[in-house]
Amino acid sequence: MYVKLCGLRTEADVAAAVDAGADAVGFVLSASVRQVDVDIARRLVREVPPGVLSIGVFSGVAAADVRRLAEASGIGAVQLHGDYPRSAFEEVAAVGVPLVRAVALKADTDVRVGAYGEQMLLLDSPVAGSGHRWDLAALDGARPEGNWLLAGGLGVDDVAEAVAQARPWGVDVSSGIEVSRGVKDHGLMREFVAAARSVT
Repeated sequence: MYVKLCGLRTEADVAAAVDAGADAVGFVLSASVRQVDVDIARRLVREVPPGVLSIGVFSGVAAADVRRLAEASGIGAVQLHGDYPRSAFEEVAAVGVPLVRAVALKADTDVRVGAYGEQMLLLDSPVAGSGHRWDLAALDGARPEGNWLLAGGLGVDDVAEAVAQARPWGVDVSSGIEVSRGVKDHGLMREFVAAARSVT
């Protein structure tokens, strides 16, 4: 089970995520309570060891600016979150790092991993970062195949159940590992990773 811990803001957050066994860590580079600026992101990326993917998360940021911020921060992958067109993925692909397409599941969502040139697909709550759970029954008949991550309202108490129901390749969490909005709880990080991987 691939686990991404997102919205990290400090070196201590990164160290705790790595210690917990996270496969990927996310840094938000767009407007959010969890936002970090490009200088902080660059410093945090340097703390991420080989084997753990550093992902820059962008929402509502123009593709040209995503490219500039991605290159300046040195992140290992770019996550475009929201209704980005295929042309944005094509433009950002020039950075030369893996791409993550993060969307809410709607009737017209293309759930084919790679449909926009991305290496991973993330299905999230309609309100990203809100901690709101969405109806996983919506996956019936629209379940992706390949490298897709489940997100939205996941936490220590419900991630195992969600994994058992949705059978994703991976999971992503932000608010579910926080002691208060935007502030990570390092103990919850460890518990979340363990719970996510407890399903056989």
